[in-house]
Amino acid sequence: MQTYKTSKSKENILARIRKELNKKSLPVPYPELDKRQQETVYAGSSSSDEERFAENFSQLGGKFVFCANREELLDNLVVLHENRGWKKMLCAEEQLLAHFRTNHLDIALSANDNPEDAEACITGCELLVARTGSVILSSRQHMGRTSSVFYPVHIIVAYTSQVVPDIQQGIETIRKKYQGNLPSMINLNTGPSRTADIEKTLVVGVHGPGEVFCFLVNDI
Repeated sequence: MQTYKTSKSKENILARIRKELNKKSLPVPYPELDKRQQETVYAGSSSSDEERFAENFSQLGGKFVFCANREELLDNLVVLHENRGWKKMLCAEEQLLAHFRTNHLDIALSANDNPEDAEACITGCELLVARTGSVILSSRQHMGRTSSVFYPVHIIVAYTSQVVPDIQQGIETIRKKYQGNLPSMINLNTGPSRTADIEKTLVVGVHGPGEVFCFLVNDI
């Protein structure tokens, strides 16, 4: 059998490796971490889920409005419409549109008319996620696909019973709601559309609405 000699420099390197391997291994830093049981990643909070959502949603650039009841919701929407001077505002929620008509409020068109030049669109949502300040939309909702990307202003009407602590609870709730037959699209919408692709400058309202409102109505 033919043997090959190794160079002196290679032998020196291997000798150093053997020497280091024979040394006593260094202690593991923070060994107590191995003894800990699985724990939650996020610290608890004394705030309610509604308060946490409002804070996180606002920090992301969303505009949050709490409404004690449906009458206050209508009043706030009228004030917003008048202050902005919108000529065309759509409403994808038929029940809310009926309340507009019952109260003789001619401020919103049915989303079925779908004018492309509307300045704002009102929709509902599946859920609100407290920890991330996100809104969950789905294709099962009327205009669930287009409302979050097409119109300059997206107005979301939600209820306190729709607020969940985190994304995991949100997905579980949707699974139960649709009995495992999930919508073809579930969108986790977090704040107004923004990008920094253009010379690393943050620009809002590029791929979707430049403004997102959330009117949270107390229903508990």
